[in-house]
Amino acid sequence: MTYLISSNKQPRVLQISEFIKQLKEVKKCRVIKTGKKIEYYNVPAAFDIEVTSFYSKDVNGELLKNGIMYIWTFAIYGLVTTGRTWEEFIYLLGVISDELRLHESRRLVIYVHNLAYEFQFMRKHFEWSKVFALEERKPVQAVTPDGIEFRCSYKLSGYSLQKLGDQLTKYKVQKLVGDLDYDKIRHSKTIMTEKEVGYCVNDVMVVVAYIQELIESNGDISKIPLTKTGFVRRYCRKECLYTNDDKYHSKYKSYRALMKALKLDADTYLQLKRAFAGGFTHANAFWAMGTAENVSSYDFTSSYPYVMISEKFPMSPPEHRRIESREQLDGYLKSYCCLFDCEFVNIRPNIEYENYISSSKCWGLKNGVFNNGRVVSADELHITITEQDFMIIKKFYKWDKFRVSNFRTFRRGYLPTDFVKSIVHLYGLKTRLKGVSGKEVEYLRSKEDINSAYGMCVTDICREEITYGEEWSKDSPDLIEALSKANKSVKRFLYYPWGVWVTAYARANLFTGIVACGNDYIYADTDSVKIKNREAHLDYFERYNKIVTRKLQEAADYHGIPFDDLCPKTIEGKTKQLGVWDYEGTYTRFKTLGAKRYLVEYEDKKSRHLVLNMTVAGVNKKVAVPYLQETYPDVFEAFNEGLVIPAGKTGKLTLTYIDDERSGYITDYNGVRAHYHEMSGIHMEPCEYSFSLTEEYIKYILGIKEIEL
Repeated sequence: MTYLISSNKQPRVLQISEFIKQLKEVKKCRVIKTGKKIEYYNVPAAFDIEVTSFYSKDVNGELLKNGIMYIWTFAIYGLVTTGRTWEEFIYLLGVISDELRLHESRRLVIYVHNLAYEFQFMRKHFEWSKVFALEERKPVQAVTPDGIEFRCSYKLSGYSLQKLGDQLTKYKVQKLVGDLDYDKIRHSKTIMTEKEVGYCVNDVMVVVAYIQELIESNGDISKIPLTKTGFVRRYCRKECLYTNDDKYHSKYKSYRALMKALKLDADTYLQLKRAFAGGFTHANAFWAMGTAENVSSYDFTSSYPYVMISEKFPMSPPEHRRIESREQLDGYLKSYCCLFDCEFVNIRPNIEYENYISSSKCWGLKNGVFNNGRVVSADELHITITEQDFMIIKKFYKWDKFRVSNFRTFRRGYLPTDFVKSIVHLYGLKTRLKGVSGKEVEYLRSKEDINSAYGMCVTDICREEITYGEEWSKDSPDLIEALSKANKSVKRFLYYPWGVWVTAYARANLFTGIVACGNDYIYADTDSVKIKNREAHLDYFERYNKIVTRKLQEAADYHGIPFDDLCPKTIEGKTKQLGVWDYEGTYTRFKTLGAKRYLVEYEDKKSRHLVLNMTVAGVNKKVAVPYLQETYPDVFEAFNEGLVIPAGKTGKLTLTYIDDERSGYITDYNGVRAHYHEMSGIHMEPCEYSFSLTEEYIKYILGIKEIEL
């Protein structure tokens, strides 16, 4: 079939009847057979809807939230059609299924950019034979018995629709911006202008072009994974297990032998899950709610990839140990990767400016004092930790008594060489994109790709299964059965403990900086620190970076990797060695209200003007910062407990899921009245953001500052 996408002109929108006549062209397309006995038409297809949100009143005069679809757009290759009702779309899919002779094992894949949104509107209009979701209400795949398979192109790409257009290299289609005013009320009878329809058509053509490029680069549509992490997982698995797709060569046999040895039982797996913790994000409470001047920022260069290459991980099955003396404990902690439960009695701070233990990871916690989710002190607490955690806890706390139990050791060793080489390759790709003008989004995506190499290691082996019948529900699979299946899998190339120790090593590295900077430490976030008096701590950063170089050299020698591969260069020729502290600059002012809430001011190198930037989870800084600057003479003074950014100025939307039917009459912005009926839907509206701190955290901050004074 001749490819129909053209970058020179907008495709012609066909009437549904005319569109159906053109399906004979699609029937000529190649059908791909997979190993799972499912056939796929090797064609790109996309679907999108536009929706109006509004309020209505029920019979009692109570306000009801509504969301109604007023236009849909569907494309295969360059064939495009639109409709205004769900009945039209259902009819079209029925004809497509008949014409292409689709059934549950012979499918047409239709990509939807953010399937979770469209699915909520259409879920009651179809029968579903399979729905795969990572979270409740967030499907990435939904299949009908008639052979229609919807997939989520957002989960596949990781890009917004606008940014997705920027990624296209062969079939250039750019998302149109600003041609559809979402504040106007529309319904199925609202007259759409040619420009507005063009906006809708362009959205599906961006997706179609993206999928066609993936078909060509991956071989066929059956080789496209469901999510973006699938690309990284497939790449790493191939590098570890296969040579030219031959699974009987020596590399495959050697790696499989390793995986057969690295098995987990249920007790160990549950203990590992208790021990697993992510990055450390926290503020020095002495600086919270206060403005600091001349604050310097240091970032690790790819913290997780660095430890995966340089550190030694569990490379054996766990061995249960009986601890009978402190000397024996110290010996195990020094020589093995250790996993154990620990009870502390009368634990209290040894260092006042930061607290390590997360209250959410504890049980049996008595009379605790907390610093924004971190334990300051407690009469008693129980926690599961690694030897890396224990090393940090010893530095930051003291206690009267402690007991260890369920003590397990793993033999330490480097990660498999083929897996390490995969990480090195992904890091090189990321580095070469850093600083490339116009490739900022691709750079962020490449950062996600390399971090996926870590994320794959801690994928829950026995996570809850999200199921959809007529409603969403969660099923807990049998743990023993899930572990048995994972242990026996011939495709397995990862070991869950690796991921647990990746973050543990990274936190240990981060805390060397927190300790070294002492009272000059202000804020930490996973792989970065903000500090005062940078010059006073240069010796630490220099010494630390020398240690990194030595450890990388040792790992490179072990794996047979050229050391230069661990120090690739950016487009500007700057060397980016893995794992080192990298000075990011100094802010003229810095203020934090706790984890993931801070405001910075810095001098732009080119204009020499002061620039304001804000990092707050859930707030779009491009919208919020201009509002704050226009509203407050001193944004730093306003950035405090009780600050409210109004709806429309946060860049944040509240989505309300509507699970029951809504029907009635609505008048559009032209004054045209029409009937609406939705089986289910979503109401969307701008929302405000309130900078509220817990009373407990405020009291703690005020208490320690009074003590300091």
